[in-house]
Amino acid sequence: MSVRRDEESPVTERPVWFVTGAGRGLGRALTQAALAAGERVVATVRRADALADLRAEFPSALHVATADVRDRDAVRAAVSAGVARFGHLDVVVNNAGYGLVGAVEEVGEAEARDIVDTNLLGPLWVAQAVLPHLRARGAGHIVQISTTGAVGAMPTLGLYNAGKWGLEGFSQALAGEVSRFGIRVTVAQLGGFDTDWAGPGMHFATPSAGYDDLRRELFGTAEVPWHTEGPLGAPVDVAVEALRRHVAAPDGPFRLLVGADAPGQVTTALRARCEDYAGDSRFTWPAPDSTGAHPSSQLRGAT
Repeated sequence: MSVRRDEESPVTERPVWFVTGAGRGLGRALTQAALAAGERVVATVRRADALADLRAEFPSALHVATADVRDRDAVRAAVSAGVARFGHLDVVVNNAGYGLVGAVEEVGEAEARDIVDTNLLGPLWVAQAVLPHLRARGAGHIVQISTTGAVGAMPTLGLYNAGKWGLEGFSQALAGEVSRFGIRVTVAQLGGFDTDWAGPGMHFATPSAGYDDLRRELFGTAEVPWHTEGPLGAPVDVAVEALRRHVAAPDGPFRLLVGADAPGQVTTALRARCEDYAGDSRFTWPAPDSTGAHPSSQLRGAT
């Protein structure tokens, strides 16, 4: 008799994941990696057949919930179903989201509301749904998939940046609220990876000719949607390995830089912000310590 891969090793006492946007890209890769490691996954998708192959391969370790993260009630139902299926949740990954290319003037009302509903309010509804369960258990880890674009901003990605800035804002507050309950929160700031984000998954506002020159400067063409060929970034497995390593560690940074290009992008954005603040003579960075001495003063006279 053949044995399915998910029956080769016991999954009890291994993490139970809750992953949104699991139908493709990073969400699917995370789901697949967890299942291959003998772990269990509650995966939310928007199309019921999106994970048919994984459901057939791992019938006892994968629960697929059809839910749009913009729908608060659907999110709560998916969480409840996952807890009922596996008994508890350990790692919650807010991955569902997409990019929108459009100058601020070009973005329509429906486009603006949709991306904020998905990239900002979606993770909020998920956090609200899982927190009572995680608090009761006194453990859990919420991982918010963000971007280095949440440190700075890029022309034509303003609404995407806004959603991710908002995600990071409430996530930092959340981390301070729930650490007393044994719950960790991580904001994963991703660099460029080869997913659908910049390809088939990208959304585009109706372009205005007034911004054609800007698009040419940024993208090499004024035409949108654009045609993509070849890898769009680093292999997604690199991100999966970094996230799984971070989750498995007993502790780690609140902001996790993921990808070889991420540190440089964050450094550039933070340097630009400090240079802007430096226009105010009262601003000093690095800040003086509690004695009022600038950190550089400690180096004077050092050999």
